[in-house]
Amino acid sequence: MKSYIFSTFLLITGMTLGQDYTSYFTGNQTDLMTNALGGVCLMGGATEDDEAMKWFLQQANGGDILVLRTSGSDGYNDYMYNSLGITVNSVETIVCNNAGASNDSYVQQKVENAEAIWFAGGDQWNYISYWRNTPIDSLINEGIENRNLVIGGTSAGMAIQGKYYFSAENGTVTSAAALADPYNMDMTVDSTAFISNAHLTEVITDTHYDDPDRKGRHVAFLARIFSDYGVVGKGIACDEYTAVCIGTDGIAHVYGGFPTYDDNAYFIQPNCGLTDFSPENCSSGNALNWNRGGEALKVYSIKGTSTGNNTFDLNSWETGTGGTWEDWYIDNGTLNETSGSPINCAQASLSNLETIKVDIYPNPTTSEVNISINNMSGIVHQVQISDLAGKTVKTSKINTTQASISVRQLTPGTYFLSVQNDSGNTYTERLVIQ
Repeated sequence: MKSYIFSTFLLITGMTLGQDYTSYFTGNQTDLMTNALGGVCLMGGATEDDEAMKWFLQQANGGDILVLRTSGSDGYNDYMYNSLGITVNSVETIVCNNAGASNDSYVQQKVENAEAIWFAGGDQWNYISYWRNTPIDSLINEGIENRNLVIGGTSAGMAIQGKYYFSAENGTVTSAAALADPYNMDMTVDSTAFISNAHLTEVITDTHYDDPDRKGRHVAFLARIFSDYGVVGKGIACDEYTAVCIGTDGIAHVYGGFPTYDDNAYFIQPNCGLTDFSPENCSSGNALNWNRGGEALKVYSIKGTSTGNNTFDLNSWETGTGGTWEDWYIDNGTLNETSGSPINCAQASLSNLETIKVDIYPNPTTSEVNISINNMSGIVHQVQISDLAGKTVKTSKINTTQASISVRQLTPGTYFLSVQNDSGNTYTERLVIQ
């Protein structure tokens, strides 16, 4: 087949009962299958860091780059294809104007053919509401698992990358509002399955850390994950001109303009060296209190450089190079930051650190939910479903590792499903009934 190289772009529009998407294509129209190298690039917003973007393109190994966005146009095409000196077969931007684009065969084929997918900035709720529980996120996750598909994103495109994410369904939230009431209506911390990145299964990300400041709300997100889901969550954050590039080996490299600019990335986790590292008070209508003697959270802060030589190991979350340890804590709704010693989990409480793995599916569901318990000690398990106000609407006891619970009698909406063993360990996940 004869190939054609487009130095500018080919504009394609997809029409199904209105214009669902617009495509801007640059490069070789003949699909090139390469062995992508995998990984994730998380960028904090503002202007892209060129060296991190080169890393992202190199991981595609000469293949095809797909930019997915819900606003804007072709701004990435020439930048990725011509400006960075990394050879790729093509760059195509698809702007999805509504959720209907997820069902378009052309869009689905482009996801299947891509070696790398980049999520632009914008409104993360559009990304989530357009692509979650559709063929698009299924194809993306299949590509990550089976084809070493490279994933990256900036601003909103970074915010959707963790297992847990701030959905912004009701709009954004400030640090002041989040710390004053971690359950205010704008604090939409979600766990419904979306993008499945291997090294981000316990992570919630945040962006634009320097302008405006996001640290306080990020800690509030972690407090909500602990309180709502019974999970010891972790945070990865970037200043606006900083990027974290994570290889398949689980090593995070931090890119930025230091020492010319003060560009930072942060790796945040509850202090596992404490006997009890849970928030003292994370409740509706009250200021967050997560103090624990001024050592509630351990944070590894890293300056981003052009070489990306400063790193953090996401396999252990205990070791890094080129950074410094800090202690963060919340005292009655106020964030405090001090210099700290390295994290030490040797004295950690085993009951606090027990890994609990429970699969809940399908989610959303219409009639019943299946529960698969993979790693939760104890024999008797109690299942409890509560509404968003905390009222228990259904309870059940099971003594097997597999069970199905009927939810036909429940009104469609959002609930919390909790599984508890006889030792009191709990796993909680948001459940959507349609």
